[in-house]
Amino acid sequence: MENAVKVLIAEDEPNALSGLAELISGWGYRTEAARDGAEAWEKAQAWEPAIVVTDLKMPRLDGMGLLAKLAEGNADEHIAVVVLTAMGSIQSAVEAMKLGAYDFLEKPVNATRLKTILANAARQHDTAIELEVARRRLRETGVLGRLVGGSMAMREIFALIEQIAPSNVPVLITGESGTGKELVARTLHDLSPRKTRPFVAVNCAAIPETLIESEIFGHEKGAFTGAVERRAGCFELASGGTLLLDEIGEMPPGTQAKLLRVLEERKFRRLGARAEQEIDVRVLAATNRDPQKAVDEGTLRADLYYRLNVFNILMPPLRQHMEDLPAMAEAMLAEMNQKHGRRVSGMTASLQERLMAYSWPGNGRELRNTIERAVILCPDGAPLDAGHLPKGFGENAVAPAADGDAIEIHVGSTVHEAERRLILRTLEAAGQNKTRAAEILGVSLKTLHNKLKEYGKTGLLQGE
Repeated sequence: MENAVKVLIAEDEPNALSGLAELISGWGYRTEAARDGAEAWEKAQAWEPAIVVTDLKMPRLDGMGLLAKLAEGNADEHIAVVVLTAMGSIQSAVEAMKLGAYDFLEKPVNATRLKTILANAARQHDTAIELEVARRRLRETGVLGRLVGGSMAMREIFALIEQIAPSNVPVLITGESGTGKELVARTLHDLSPRKTRPFVAVNCAAIPETLIESEIFGHEKGAFTGAVERRAGCFELASGGTLLLDEIGEMPPGTQAKLLRVLEERKFRRLGARAEQEIDVRVLAATNRDPQKAVDEGTLRADLYYRLNVFNILMPPLRQHMEDLPAMAEAMLAEMNQKHGRRVSGMTASLQERLMAYSWPGNGRELRNTIERAVILCPDGAPLDAGHLPKGFGENAVAPAADGDAIEIHVGSTVHEAERRLILRTLEAAGQNKTRAAEILGVSLKTLHNKLKEYGKTGLLQGE
C-alpha cells in the first residue's frame, strides 16, 4: 500500500471524519485526517496528497479557504479537491468548482458516487504528466491537442483549456459556425482523465423535437409508438467519458428542464423507465448563438445557462486571427495527405496569398473543405497551387455592405421587420445557399429554416 494514492480528508465532525477515512482506506487509498481546514492545509504541504476531500463548513479555515490556498500553487499543483456540501447547497458547490474544485458531492455521502469520483481523480496525476508534454509541444509548435494557433487569441484559449481540462467542470463553448467548437470539446476530453472513455457529440439542432429526449436519455421498449426495443441514450453511451451537447439553444424547453435536473442530481431516467440511473459523465455544451441573447429571448433557460456556463470558451472567427491561417492550413494539409493517401508537398506562395486575402465566412470548416478539395485535385509530389482552388474562389464572398447592399430601416419599423429584411438580403447575397446564409448570420440552419417558414419563404426568394 506504500505506493497507493494519497487522500487527505478534512471534516470537523469526528464521526463523519472517521467514517470517511475507514471507507476510503477500504478502497485501497492511503488516508490522512484533518479536523479543519487549517490542519488540512498544514498536512497538505507536508504530506502532498493527490486528492483532498473537504467539507465546506469548518472552523478556523473553511473549505473555500482551503481550496483557495491549494490553488495558490504552494502545494502540489495537481491536487484534486472534492468538496462535500450540505443538501441543497448546489450554488456553493458551483462556486467551489469555479475556484478549481475537481468535483462535489452532497451529504449524506453516496459511497458509490464517491468511489467513482476518487477513481477518476486518481487518474489526474497521469493526465498531468501528459498535459505537461502537451504544453511543451504548444510552446514549440503552437499546437494543443487538435487545435493549432500561435496568435494571442488562441494562446489565451489554450491556457484556459490547460487549466480546466483535468476537472469535471461544465464548459460552454461559443462562437460562429466552423470556428472549431467541437475541436475544443475533443481537446478538453483528450487532456482529461476521461480520455480513455467515450467522447459522444450530439447536435441538438439536427434531431427532431419528438425524438431528442429519446436520443439523449434513451428509452424502454414500448415507451412510445415505434419504440420496439430498449435503446441507450447519449448519457449511457458516454458513461465515464464526455458528452458534448452542440447547439444547446435549439433544445426544446421541456428537455432543457430535464437536462438541468440531470446535471444537478447526477441521475437520469430512460423514457418509459421506472428507476433512475446514476451517471458519471462530463457535460460540455456549444452554441453558435449569443447565449445571453438566447436567454433573453426565452429559447435557452437561464438556470441551465448558468449551470453550464461555469467556464466559457469563446472561439474567435478566423478573420480575427488570420496570422494562424498558414499553420492551420499546413496542419490540415498533413491531415488530408494521411486521410486520402496522398503526398502533396506543401503550398505555393500564390496559394497562400489567395487564402490570406479571403474573408472565410465559414471559418475553419470552410478552410478544411477547401484544403481537402485541393489535395484531391493536386498531383502527388506537387505543391498545392491557386489553380487547385474552386472556380471563382473568393469572388462570391459576402463582403462588408456597399451602398447597394445596405438595408434601409425606417423609423417606426419593428424589430421583426428589420430582422426579416436582414435575413432575406443575406440569403439573396449568399446565392440562396441557406447553410452559408446561416453561417453569415450566426444562427443555426434550423433557426433559419424556421424564420423562412414564418416568412413564407421556404423555397427561392419570391421578392419582398
